Amino acid sequence: MTVFACVRCGAVLTAPVSQVALPVQARQIYGHDLLPALMEPGTYAVEPEPSGPPWRLWSEVGAEEAEARGVYAPVHSLSYGPPGAIVVAPGDVRGTVLILEHCDGYCMGLDGRDGPNLACVQCGQAVATRIDDCSLWQAVWLAPQAVRRLAGNGPARPVVSWEMLHAEPLETPPVEPSGAWSPVWAAAVGAALARLLAASAGTPVAVPDGPVAETFRRVLDTLLPPGRSAKNVVLAGPGLSAHGAGIALVPQHPQTGEVWPVSGRAHVVPLAAEVWMHLAFHHDRLPVPTSGGIPDGVWRDDPPPMLPSWPFRPDWRVFLYTLARLPEVRQPWLRRIYDQVKDRPYAPPF
Repeated sequence: MTVFACVRCGAVLTAPVSQVALPVQARQIYGHDLLPALMEPGTYAVEPEPSGPPWRLWSEVGAEEAEARGVYAPVHSLSYGPPGAIVVAPGDVRGTVLILEHCDGYCMGLDGRDGPNLACVQCGQAVATRIDDCSLWQAVWLAPQAVRRLAGNGPARPVVSWEMLHAEPLETPPVEPSGAWSPVWAAAVGAALARLLAASAGTPVAVPDGPVAETFRRVLDTLLPPGRSAKNVVLAGPGLSAHGAGIALVPQHPQTGEVWPVSGRAHVVPLAAEVWMHLAFHHDRLPVPTSGGIPDGVWRDDPPPMLPSWPFRPDWRVFLYTLARLPEVRQPWLRRIYDQVKDRPYAPPF
């Protein structure tokens, strides 16, 4: 286990935590309601890219400098803050106090626009940014230059093997109890969609019927040209072979970030494991209305699952964020898709 302490005075600022992969929804802006905590209690993740202020507009940065920073298509602005921010659940933070003059937000809480808004109680050093405004996942982002890692009490959480994930799938249903689509699914599919388009090389793809088709087919048919399918998308991972795949949709381990290895020549597209597991193994409750019903004489004591009232839409912001960081977006056909979605983000299929 790890705890994070103030660089200046050494005060411990977190409960003991174990590292996991950065959740795919970490950069998501979703809806207009309060979202839950981004991180599970007792965990932390690291943002590898620069984050936070100062920000520079695309017109100031230019394409050449942006590409050197791993961004290959125009974005509104680029962060020139330090890389390596550490995110924890708000409930795992200790020994901090709000910096009141840095507590601005858009609607219902704090959005971090003014930079670090939490200070170490012991010495007053600014150490973190709390985020809890509407549309944003609740989190505390520790400034990498203001904290240091120390050994914490207790053993680290064991890494769950692929076999265990297969035996007891850790899955996130596509529809929430309210009947709304899951924001985790919107983010995960948005990120995978960007990579799937890049792997398609601009040719039509065929996706298998069932949950994968319900999630990906509509948007792929809208963005890619019609014609004879050149590449098959296949779910590959624990218990499923990539045989015959032109594009293998594989799980990404929730703790390590490891992508399921695939042998052969298939293009590999990672998908958050909790979404992949549901697509691969949970077929008894479809996320769309279907015909038929319960046989006569059969009674149930639980309510039927909620069904959404609109088609599934990937998160366009996560899609654009991911696509802008793929070198393939420099190809004219893919750049056209990027520009199209950027200019009209709420047009179908988003």
